[in-house]
Amino acid sequence: MAKRYGGKFSPQDDSSSPNQPPRGQFDVARVEPAGARANLLFLPAVPLVFLSLNDGAVGLTIGLIAAGLLTAAAFLLREGLRAESAYNARRTARRPAFPRKIFSSLLTGLGVGLAAYRTEYLDAAAASEASLIAPILFGLMASVLHSVSFGIDPMTDKGMEGIDTFQQDRVARVVEGAETHLSEMTDAIKRAGDRRIEARVERFQDTARDLFRTVEEDPRDLAGARKYLTVYLKGARDATVKFADVYARTRDAQALEDYSSLLDDLEQNFAARTRKLLLDDRSDLTVEIDVLRERLQREGVRLD
Repeated sequence: MAKRYGGKFSPQDDSSSPNQPPRGQFDVARVEPAGARANLLFLPAVPLVFLSLNDGAVGLTIGLIAAGLLTAAAFLLREGLRAESAYNARRTARRPAFPRKIFSSLLTGLGVGLAAYRTEYLDAAAASEASLIAPILFGLMASVLHSVSFGIDPMTDKGMEGIDTFQQDRVARVVEGAETHLSEMTDAIKRAGDRRIEARVERFQDTARDLFRTVEEDPRDLAGARKYLTVYLKGARDATVKFADVYARTRDAQALEDYSSLLDDLEQNFAARTRKLLLDDRSDLTVEIDVLRERLQREGVRLD
């Protein structure tokens, strides 16, 4: 009788273990913000380069500059979409320091304008007869359409009222280092060549990011979580690198089991720390409410 493949470490495994921590409050399906629509903007520069090869020195130079601007615009757009996605995923966030999407629209307009000017220049009987009106109009339309299609960067901070910006900067630096450790874990585990353990690492990373978001929302939690964001994640990264190197060579089942157990322990500890921070925040709120009630009662204000 046919039996569906699955197991403890299978990405499709629906069974839940009693020792497995619950999924975090911030878990959402992660989708690459820079999808096919943004990546398609890398293509126009390619035919532009090839079409410019036989256009002489001036035509080739203009074509290469236009292709370079369009490629730079595509890179900026991709990074801008990722930054906007990270901004939207957080309850508290600062606006991007560099407006990548806006500059991407400007570079797109310049690139399209130069490409149009190249055509005007080649079609004109002499360089002096080339008109700038059409290239300028094409460039303006390209910039406007680009902005309409992809929007502009977030221009205001979100949820930053009453938050110490100095503490927020400290948290941002620590979280940035923690994200670097997670990225290095992702790169390392790919060398193991096992999709099941890659999915297991991704689940641990989701739990770790729950802790990141909790600390970002209340920078006062940094002191209690710093060890998790630095020491523990660095150790997890080092263990992942060593496991990937060993498992890629030997396919040692014991090494896989030991590494999976390590991820289980780390995930449970990170989830427990997140729950404790949330509970402490709730306790602080209760204390503040009680103090306010007592103060109002002393001043003769009755609360029914």
